[in-house]
Amino acid sequence: MAAPGAGDPVHAKSGKAPVAQRIDPTREKLTPEQLQFMRQVQLAQWQKSLPQRRTRNIVTGLGIGALVLAIYGYTFYSVSQERFLDELEDEAKAARARALERASGP
Repeated sequence: MAAPGAGDPVHAKSGKAPVAQRIDPTREKLTPEQLQFMRQVQLAQWQKSLPQRRTRNIVTGLGIGALVLAIYGYTFYSVSQERFLDELEDEAKAARARALERASGP
């Protein structure tokens, strides 16, 4: 048997179309035809939303990739700007030169 109001395109009292009801196939006894129809509808909905979802995924992937490349590039840039190790090496060379002068001086 069909659900009440399933054959009526419009409710007699309100004049509104019936609203789709959410069905839990594990709780309710459904015929194989009803289950097949549900699968077809779900597949159609999935295929309808697939291009939009694919576009969003591509945009998100490109955004994340751009962020990663920006961080990577900034890291290389900031490391190349650091000169404190060069200063430490200059101080170490000067200290070695003073030590050699003291050792060879008197």
